[in-house]
Amino acid sequence: MDLTQAECVIKNIIREIAQECADRGHSISDTLVAFMVKAVVLDPRYEFNVDRRLTKTDVHKLITVCVDRLLEADRPSLDTIKMQIYFDLNYTSRAEFLAEHRCVLESRLAPVRREITDCRARAREELECLYRKVVSYVLLHSGLGSPTDISVVREATAALQSVFPQTELGTFLALTKKDKERQLNELSMIVTGIRLFNKNCKKGGEGIDDLPAILNEALPATKQNVESELQATQQLVYHYTAIIERLEKSRQQCYEIDGLHDKLKEALFNVRQHEVFLCIIMTEMVTCAKQVEMLQEQLNKRMEELHAVVKSKAAVPTAQVYPHFICLSNLWSSFQDEMVLLSVFSNLITNLDPYLGAHSRLFPAGVIGPLLEGVDVKTDEERLSEVSEEKIIPSDFKNREWIFPEGAHLYHQLSTQFRGFCAYTLSARHGLLLRGNPNIGILKYQEKYYTFSSKEAATAFAQKPDYYIAKAAEEAKQSPELIQLLELHQQFSSIAPYAQPEKCLRPIAKCDSCTQTDTHILEPNIVRSYEWNEWELRRKAIKLANLRQKVTRYMQTTLSYMRRDNTSQVYLPKDKTVQTKRDNSSNVPKPQVFYAGLRGGNVTEPTRVIKFNLTRAVDET
Repeated sequence: MDLTQAECVIKNIIREIAQECADRGHSISDTLVAFMVKAVVLDPRYEFNVDRRLTKTDVHKLITVCVDRLLEADRPSLDTIKMQIYFDLNYTSRAEFLAEHRCVLESRLAPVRREITDCRARAREELECLYRKVVSYVLLHSGLGSPTDISVVREATAALQSVFPQTELGTFLALTKKDKERQLNELSMIVTGIRLFNKNCKKGGEGIDDLPAILNEALPATKQNVESELQATQQLVYHYTAIIERLEKSRQQCYEIDGLHDKLKEALFNVRQHEVFLCIIMTEMVTCAKQVEMLQEQLNKRMEELHAVVKSKAAVPTAQVYPHFICLSNLWSSFQDEMVLLSVFSNLITNLDPYLGAHSRLFPAGVIGPLLEGVDVKTDEERLSEVSEEKIIPSDFKNREWIFPEGAHLYHQLSTQFRGFCAYTLSARHGLLLRGNPNIGILKYQEKYYTFSSKEAATAFAQKPDYYIAKAAEEAKQSPELIQLLELHQQFSSIAPYAQPEKCLRPIAKCDSCTQTDTHILEPNIVRSYEWNEWELRRKAIKLANLRQKVTRYMQTTLSYMRRDNTSQVYLPKDKTVQTKRDNSSNVPKPQVFYAGLRGGNVTEPTRVIKFNLTRAVDET
């Protein structure tokens, strides 16, 4: 069966198992189903052979077994696998958390930014609308207040007008799209810095939460919550470990019949995994606390520098204050990142609790109490202190390399196998998880490092390391939750991380490769003057024949001698106006003349015309 057919078969099996579980009223994720399929195939108790093709009977058996194990009630092993899947799918590094958060913010801001950069406003109303959108973008980008709060919008508008008045919109619209986006981000940071500075000066800060104070209050509370849960989980670890050791010594038949030992072992794996996850979250909380403390110092220092620059001046050069405002914005953005991380880690802690229900129902206080009677419960620290004086003598072992913490230059960078648990007790005592003590000696075998809980365990393991490593692998096959708990992915390459469920049962070796060939192996020899068209050749021949009878003449005149382009510069005309001292006016009489006798009289009499001057005097007007 080729790779494509194998993947199709596995996908069909996963789909049928998920459908069968859904028919029984349980919704199971494909990731959990895929891991269970691989775990069942690897388990030697079910006698599946991955080297041969699965028959219909094998497929039916595989589906039945997987469905039964997935729907088994009160099984700590299944809860541990679910816990591992949830944590692996929801936890990542700080940088990846923040990168994903920023991508979400950018996707939400993209429509607003696109409306601004694609705007072609011309009218006054359109420009005012564009300016309001810029204010909304600044508020959304900074996260300081709601764009629907009038007081917040007014404060942001006032801050924006001080650095980007509305009259500058024409210049902004003439920029390219990338320049517009760059300027929008820069304006957002400057306005954010201005508002933070005003809040520090008690002159503004509407809608701005005091993030440093909130973090200084929330971090210790969350850390204390994690510590209390960690202590409770570790107490369960110590109880289960003590009971398992008692059962191993007494070997009571009733425990073997009831399967109490196996259930206790699964419960121990469950609480150990919870302990590991809580320790990871605790480490992240410590990092957050250190980061917040460092950011607080930088914020106070930057505020002092900005106060020294501004003081009581009415105007300060932008080159001096803008870098401070941008730095304030970046620091505040880091505070917001820490708030996001704190929320993520708090949700992780809360969502891990449902995966501890199976062992708490199987072993309530009424069941654990009688089993602990007469048992000396030891913590991990007490066990390590009991063997602190024991130490391996390297000369007693041939061809074995031992490393001790006091002699190793990079001891803290060593990655021990089985997550630091004793390699001997894991295999020889059927999955018992005891912390290894590095002071006894760290065995380096095949470029891997192993720690042990006692000198006797180290001695026994060093004599037959391959045997015990193989037994540990067999133990992990029967308890698949150990693969994630003890970080055995290299030994079980077919068990991929939970984030990659669509892998084949067999390890598949793949690589990316590429080849390149030369386009022209030989040197190009192209004759540019070559012409295949006969008529083109005839045309060129006639042209050459005509040129033989032509003569080229030229002459030079005085005006064309040393001709060059000249330019001159003039001052452009400008409009001037003259203002007189005062405006005045005068009024003159209008001439009026009347002629009498123009119609004439009798025929015999001559016409007499009399002229009357009716114009009034100047002083009468």
